Amino acid sequence: MLPGSEIRQYIQQQLDLGYEEVYLSRTRGLMPPKKVKTLSIDDFAEAASLEQLEATIANCKRCALGKTRTRLVFGTGNPNADIMFIGEAPGADEDLQGKPFVGRAGKLLDKMLLEIGLNRDDVYIANILKSRPPNNRDPQPDEIAACEPYLHAQIKLIKPKVICSLGRIAAQTLLRTKMSSAEMRGRWFDYQGIKFTVTLHPAAILRNMNTYDDGIKDLKRLLAEAEKLRKLDK
Repeated sequence: MLPGSEIRQYIQQQLDLGYEEVYLSRTRGLMPPKKVKTLSIDDFAEAASLEQLEATIANCKRCALGKTRTRLVFGTGNPNADIMFIGEAPGADEDLQGKPFVGRAGKLLDKMLLEIGLNRDDVYIANILKSRPPNNRDPQPDEIAACEPYLHAQIKLIKPKVICSLGRIAAQTLLRTKMSSAEMRGRWFDYQGIKFTVTLHPAAILRNMNTYDDGIKDLKRLLAEAEKLRKLDK
């Protein structure tokens, strides 16, 4: 059997390459991994699972960001989540780790979720763009056009009851509106046939912690709506 550090490195390498499972045996060591069937990128909408969708778009170069990113940032969380959070794009920490909201803003989001009785395993978190824009600038129209269909495919597979935009930019982009955050917060919209609301971006809360309670209020309202819709489906 290989040392633990080598096993961990091998497993991470396989996951980065799109393998869904890596098998270990006490007597035989590492077993051949089970790979996700990858579709042609033009057929991404036919993906039967989030794993297959991620593997299919892993090497996407439909916009220039595909050439500058470190890692594609697909999304993480419960694949059957009732609540889905969407930000505008990955930042530096996300680009390095390949996961959304893992920097300081992400840690604050984790804290806020815990305060309302949830964690990352209960929700799904993604961004409109799957690649980091240089210097964390706002998404550009061609980048949105390239990536938003992937988001639609994620939503179709997850089937959330409610979607919450993390911040003004993501909301304005998805809703095709110029309304301010103040105008959008506290209201329900429709996005892809799903109830959609807006809260403050965790990074904005970090810049002004006096808005923390406003963010918690938004999340409690979101949770209450998800629970109401869950009961109606029973």
